[in-house]
Amino acid sequence: MSARGIVNDIDRNRAAWERWAPGHFRAGRQAWEDEQLRWGMWGTLESEVRLLSGLKAGSDVVELGCGTAAISAALARQGFRPIGVDFVRAQLETAARFQQEFDLAFGLLCANVEMLHYDQASFDLAVSDYGASLWCDPRRWLPEAHRVLRPRGRLIFTTHSALLMACTPTDGGPAAEWLARDYFSPYRLEFPGEDAVEFHFTHGQWVETLRTHGFVLDDLIEVQPPPGAEAIIEFASLDWARRWPSEDIWVAHKSD
Repeated sequence: MSARGIVNDIDRNRAAWERWAPGHFRAGRQAWEDEQLRWGMWGTLESEVRLLSGLKAGSDVVELGCGTAAISAALARQGFRPIGVDFVRAQLETAARFQQEFDLAFGLLCANVEMLHYDQASFDLAVSDYGASLWCDPRRWLPEAHRVLRPRGRLIFTTHSALLMACTPTDGGPAAEWLARDYFSPYRLEFPGEDAVEFHFTHGQWVETLRTHGFVLDDLIEVQPPPGAEAIIEFASLDWARRWPSEDIWVAHKSD
C-alpha cells in the first residue's frame, strides 16, 4: 500500500471513531467500574485464562489502541505501569475523565500506534483489545510493537476469528450459519455505508506475520463464551459463538 493509502486509512478510522466515541461512553464506564480484568467482546476473565502469568507488578505496559483505556485501568489496579495510546482524542478525553472519577492515574498518549513515540525496548508487555488489532494494518503495527518491546516481552491481542469474518455478510450484519464470503478475502475490509477500514487476517497470515517480525507464538485461544454470556458488541449471537469461534486471543513474545 502506498504511503498516501496508509495515511488515508488512519485518517478515516480516526474520523469514524471521533464520531462513534460518544456512543461508547456507557460501555467504557461499565468496564472501568468492573474491578476484574476482562478480555475481548465476551469479557473473558483474566483469572480464567491467566494471560499475565509470570509478569511482575511494576512491569511497563503499552496498550495499543486503548479507546477509553479500561484494560489499562485494570492493569494499573493490578500494579502494572500502563500507558494507553490511541489516535482518537475523544476516546482519550473520556479515559482522562474516568481517571479523575475513579482516582486512577496512568499515561495517555494521542498517537498512531503504527509509529510509536517510544525508544526501542521500552515495554515488558504490549496489549491490544480490539484496538490496533482491528483498526490498524498488522504489517505495520506488529513490527512497531516488536520494536518497543524488551527481549522476551509479551504481546497479547484480541480480534475477530477468521471464521467469524468468513460468515459475516457483506453488509456487516451478524454472522450467518454459512460461509458468506471467501475465506481468503482481502485482509483490508470495508463495509458498505461505513467510512472506517478494518483489518482481518486468517490464522495463517497472523502466524506468518508474527514470525516475520520477530515474534514467537505462545498461545492461541479460540474463545467459547459460557452460557448466558453477553457480548459488548454482538457481531455474532451467543448461540453462534457457543458453536463456532467468534473471537481469538493471541499470545506471543519477542524473541531474544
